[in-house]
Amino acid sequence: MPPEQHRPPGRGLPVLAFAAATALAASTLAVTATASAAPAEPVVAQDDYTWDNVEIVGGGFVPGIVFNQTEPGLAYARTDIGGAYRWNPDTERWIPLLDWVGWDDWGHTGVVSIATDPVDPDRVYAAVGTYTNDWDPNNGAILRSDDRGETWEVTELPFKLGGNMPGRGLGERLSVDPNDNSIVYFGARGGHGLWRSTDHGATWSEVEAFPNPGDYVQDPSDETGMMSDITGVTWVDFDPRSGEDGSATQDVYVGVADLEDPVYRSQDGGQTWEPVPGAPTGHLPAHSVVDHEGGQLYMATTSTPGPYDGESGDVWRMDLDTGEWTNVSPVPSTSEDNYFGYGGLTIDRQNPDTLMVATQISWWPDIQIYRSTDRGETWTQAWDWGAYPERTTRYEMDISAAPWLDFGGTGTPPETQPKLGWMTQAMAIDPFDSDRFMYGTGATIYGSDNLTNWDSDTTFDIEVKARGLEETAVNDLISPPEGAPLHSALLDVGGFTHEDLDTAPEQMYQQPYWGHGSSLDFAELEPATIVRVGGSDEEAAIGLSTDGGDSWWAGQEPGGVTGGGTVAVNADGSSVVWSPEGTGVHVSTTLGSSWTASTGVPEGARVQADRVDPDVFYAVAGGTFYTSTDGGATFAARFDGLPAEGNIRFGAVPGHSGDVWVAGGTGDHYGMWRTTDAGATFERIEAVDEGDSIGFGAPAPGADYPAVYTSSRIDGVRGIFRSDDAGGTWVRINDDQHQWAWTGAAITGDPNVYGRVYVGTNGRGILYGDLADGGGEPDPEPSPEPEPSPEPSPDPEPSPDPEPSPEPGDCGVEYEVTNTWTGGFQAGVTVTNTGDETLDGWEVGWEFANGEEITSLWSGDHVQDGTSVRVTDVGWNGRVAPGDSVLFGFTGVVDGEPGEVTGLTVNGVACG
Repeated sequence: MPPEQHRPPGRGLPVLAFAAATALAASTLAVTATASAAPAEPVVAQDDYTWDNVEIVGGGFVPGIVFNQTEPGLAYARTDIGGAYRWNPDTERWIPLLDWVGWDDWGHTGVVSIATDPVDPDRVYAAVGTYTNDWDPNNGAILRSDDRGETWEVTELPFKLGGNMPGRGLGERLSVDPNDNSIVYFGARGGHGLWRSTDHGATWSEVEAFPNPGDYVQDPSDETGMMSDITGVTWVDFDPRSGEDGSATQDVYVGVADLEDPVYRSQDGGQTWEPVPGAPTGHLPAHSVVDHEGGQLYMATTSTPGPYDGESGDVWRMDLDTGEWTNVSPVPSTSEDNYFGYGGLTIDRQNPDTLMVATQISWWPDIQIYRSTDRGETWTQAWDWGAYPERTTRYEMDISAAPWLDFGGTGTPPETQPKLGWMTQAMAIDPFDSDRFMYGTGATIYGSDNLTNWDSDTTFDIEVKARGLEETAVNDLISPPEGAPLHSALLDVGGFTHEDLDTAPEQMYQQPYWGHGSSLDFAELEPATIVRVGGSDEEAAIGLSTDGGDSWWAGQEPGGVTGGGTVAVNADGSSVVWSPEGTGVHVSTTLGSSWTASTGVPEGARVQADRVDPDVFYAVAGGTFYTSTDGGATFAARFDGLPAEGNIRFGAVPGHSGDVWVAGGTGDHYGMWRTTDAGATFERIEAVDEGDSIGFGAPAPGADYPAVYTSSRIDGVRGIFRSDDAGGTWVRINDDQHQWAWTGAAITGDPNVYGRVYVGTNGRGILYGDLADGGGEPDPEPSPEPEPSPEPSPDPEPSPDPEPSPEPGDCGVEYEVTNTWTGGFQAGVTVTNTGDETLDGWEVGWEFANGEEITSLWSGDHVQDGTSVRVTDVGWNGRVAPGDSVLFGFTGVVDGEPGEVTGLTVNGVACG
């Protein structure tokens, strides 16, 4: 079946892939795939592209950060749905490592645990799998790399993992033996116990002697399976003093989600196991760290797996030689001031008496971070109470790398924006630099490079350390022909207007603000009019802008709205059709201040607007295509035969009224269809085996139809594709190392840059691609070399008679009005090189006759001064070979009918 969207509380967008994997029967598992493998013979044409993220910086939960203890500067971060990353200390950016994960194995971007090899720093391991319920039909896997994550090999497990489930911030569940690095342990959830590899992760076997897979279940009555799964084994740690180089470490410690027996130990290299005597009970063992110099094991505990909750907890220290346990909690669970569990835990390897721990969650007023320099005997904290409600802090925060982290305000004391953090289950001090530490939150990574200022009562700095790590889940994207190039609707952080693709925006959408954006649209002929919808309990679920997203206001809601649904705005911005969750389709002709129920269309239908005719809207539901010709007031069923199940997405073509493409389905009824008569008839695009998202961008040079983009399976190949001939032929524009798992939610081209495409992912943010051999922004014209000044002639020659002005003639330009409607029109201009030499750059001019005014123009740059218009090429379409043509088009407004233009010129030559 095709991917289907679900959303657990608070994070991410799980999707369902096609078929459940069959669990392996054997207890020893061998490698099943190589990430760098590629098809021997590509079936479809391939185009070379360069890819980069639209920069947001973070946007999702980071549950794990791990430093290598052998090589300075080597660190990894894991995310719950967005893959794993390696830190680049030279650029201070994160490098994505799992972009090769494909559509069918989308669950492998949920990273349960990550481990870096302390003996061979080139080796790294990741345990992957997103859900243990039926949302993810595939089993989990252990990935292994011997080149720091550049390439990976995959060993499938006979059970599922939960990278986006409760308890995903516990750990680390993967751990490499520091004496014999061929030995790797993994602690599983779901009652599957403890697993071990003795060949660098190539094969795995269950440790049958391990007696307790855990029995803690947070909510046995949860029918979704999210809260009713066994939390299982939570972490694995070694005491390296109990082994020698090349031989297995003898003392191995394992945390288990069992309130009565939370810690187990082996003292014979994993052959036998027993509960650790005197281990504290009543809480879950969340995190551990071993001080192998001082012989201490530290453990942070919490009452729930988190990351959204946790009402009590403690921090414990165990002397590894004597077995004595000491409660060293900054605020013990017995205190009335303890209303939180403990999360991120770390020690300073340069000064191992120094440790830090964070509250796992304390929504109000903020998390707290504690620091001790005497093994937990005494603590100081990152902030203290001043004169209530004020707080005094030891730190200053810098969010300039992601300024939207203030969530649009400064907060109401004692809460502040930005917050110090939330969901803080990842924390690590650099083992080679006591001044550097990082910690994860629900939206970013924060860190400091002068941490030890804390100990001298000097302010230390906290700044965003998430550059390069992009973890938003995308629901919708639009790229208007004017103004900012991109607007987005995102889960968890609402969405953004991007003025610059390579710079994080100043703020997420505000007024209204909501956490989950579901859909947005713009008026094709008035692109400054934008409408967005989303879900929130506190704010109206629709926002509107008439200045291209610079400012917004909240519209009213029809009764019964429970979620954003989908929204469409007609071509001239005069009508909005909204299909929200909880109630039926409605139309507004007052920019959202009042609504009328539409008729003839079922509740829950997806809606779109014709990009040319303001009177026409479209809807799809239950396999039926609906059309409205009265601005969304009434709809009529036009075609029955589209897919009734699966994710259905569709889009209307800019500049072509009645031209609509539909993608989606499931099973045998899964593909892509197109109508050119507003839904009266549809034709299937035969090359598309499985169609998922559809979008349009600037046409290819010389073409008059927009480039079509899709995330689909075409001729047997899954990928991102472009067609320059309305679906006649397709080229794949991504490759096997750039797949980004599930990409079925949103795609759009840029209307002003041929070849540029924006791709929405489920946890890797927004990607944009440009043609590798061009495309993107037009190259600037080179400045001509200055000509040398001529030597003065002693006897100047008389000036020759001026050349006569050229006679008007065939200068190779055709102007055609292609469509009209009340108050507006669309026109196309074709420039043909009628000469014998290549034309390097062109400029077309004319005079309007009836007061026409251009509102939007594509494939050219224009200036209008009264009735005079001048249009120049945009670089990529400036070079025209003899006999070839280029086309640009525009929409405009006019009082009455557009007239015939006069004074046509090309490069200053008048046309007869």
